[in-house]
Order: sequence, then C-alpha cells, then structure tokens
Amino acid sequence: MRTEQGVLRMSIAATVAVATFGIVFGLLSGSFSIVFDGVYALADAGMTVLALWVSMLIVRSVQGASPKGRFARRFTMGFWHLEPMVLGLNGVLLIAVSIYAFINAIASILNGGRELEFGLAIVYACVTLVTCLGMALYGSRANRSLQSDFVALDAKAWVMSGGITLALLIAFVIGYALQGTAHDWIAPYVDPAVLALVCLVIIPMPIGTVRQAMADVLLLAPTDLQEMVDRIGAETVARHGFLSHRSYVARVGRARQIELYFIVPPGMAPKRIEEWDAIRDEVGLEIGGDIDNRWLTIAFTADPEWAE
Repeated sequence: MRTEQGVLRMSIAATVAVATFGIVFGLLSGSFSIVFDGVYALADAGMTVLALWVSMLIVRSVQGASPKGRFARRFTMGFWHLEPMVLGLNGVLLIAVSIYAFINAIASILNGGRELEFGLAIVYACVTLVTCLGMALYGSRANRSLQSDFVALDAKAWVMSGGITLALLIAFVIGYALQGTAHDWIAPYVDPAVLALVCLVIIPMPIGTVRQAMADVLLLAPTDLQEMVDRIGAETVARHGFLSHRSYVARVGRARQIELYFIVPPGMAPKRIEEWDAIRDEVGLEIGGDIDNRWLTIAFTADPEWAE
C-alpha cells in the first residue's frame, strides 16, 4: 500500500482472478450477466496494466531514471500527458462494454430470456462480492496517502464491480426462490433483466473521469490554478517594478504545467543571471505544490510579443 505501482499490481492480480472465475462460472451456469461481469473485469485489468506502465514511466521520469535512447528522445517533455489519455480510454472502454451488454440483455429479454443454474450463480456472486469489497477498501485506504488518480479510478472500478455483483446476487436469490412456484415463468428473465438494470446504473459512472481526462488532454486551464498564478504574477510585477505579466497554465494528469512571462521596462538596469534566477526561485516557492510533477517556465522580456 506504500506505492501506486504496488497497489495497481495487487489490483491486476485480483482482477484477473475474478475475471477468470467469472467467465468460467458464467459459462457453467449459463448466465450471460456473469460472463459480462468477467469480461468487464478483464477489460478493467487490461487498462490497469496500461495505467501501471504509465505510472512507472512518470515516476521514473521525475526521479531522473526515465528510459534512455530513442524512447526517451521521443518524450523529451515527460510522460504526464499519457495519464489523462489512459484514464479517458479506460472510462470510454468501460462505458462501451456496458452499452454492448445492455443491448444484448434487451435482445435476450425479447427472445424469451435464458435458463441458468442459480446455485452456481449464487456461489459465484458471494465469492466475487467479498473480493470486490475487499479490493475497494484496500484501494481507498491506500489512496488516502497516495492521492493517485489511477488508484482512485481503480477503487471506483472495484466499487462498480461490487455493485454489479450485489445486484446479480439479489437477482439470483430471487430467481432461485421462484423455481417450482406459480411464478416460475419469470426465472428465465431474471438474468437479462438484472444485467440491463446494472448496465443502466454503471454506464454514467465513468463519465466524470472521462470529462476530466478530456479537459486535461485539451489543456483546459483550471480556474483555481489560473487565479493563483495570476495573483502571484501580479504581486511579483509590483514588487520588482515590472510592467505586466502573462500566464499560461494547464493540468495534465497529476502534473501542472505553468508558463509565466514578465514584461520588464525597456532599458531597465541589467541584472546578473543569479538575480534573475533568484526571482524565479521566489516565484516557484510561492507557487509551491508537488515540484516533482510541476513543469514551470519563467521568462523575462522587454518585448510583449515574446509573451503572447
């Protein structure tokens, strides 16, 4: 639980186990909803592997241990921009899988439903529900200190999987109870009906993550960060007798990209390079934040066109 990579590795192992368990039990019991649960988990595992790879690249890069050679030359500005891409792709994939499953569930209902072995289905749902709740708790506790978007999304995915499994368990118990009664005709519709309902619930859940990822990919300026940088820029202008400043900010995954240009008066008395660097240090200290995941550029010019 001490590192982002360790939590993601544990999640990958658990997800693959749950996915395999679900697909096997789904085929044995004849439940498409269980097969969907397994496929959903398998898709999530694949995206978690990709998230782990990106996380390792980012951590190694900020620690000065990024890959060498041609790969490093292709990514001279770091790997932060890969994080929102992976988060967005993950969210879109989970939404797409859910929409596909919903369409299949509706088709199954229209075709008269399907028979399944409720006993095996109930065993699967109980085991998987315990695993999902345990992994969601594990990820949430770890992320209290890690503060990782990847771990947060992974914990949310476990909660979503747990919700799916709980709904399946309730439906399977109801279907099992209906067998041999006057309402036995309802039993074939239990599996596709609960799958359709679950899909309707989980389809909107990744939308917030996708929206934030798109904002990061499009380099939309966060309002709070823009206001803070502008305030610091204005204070620096007043303190050092500059004319004005220009600022450009963006949030890219866990990183903040900040460019500050200070317009100095033409003919201003020259300063030693150490003095300009001291002003940069002063501004950087005021901006603060996680300096390992901050790209900060501060420039001085007498020509405003260089800052536009």
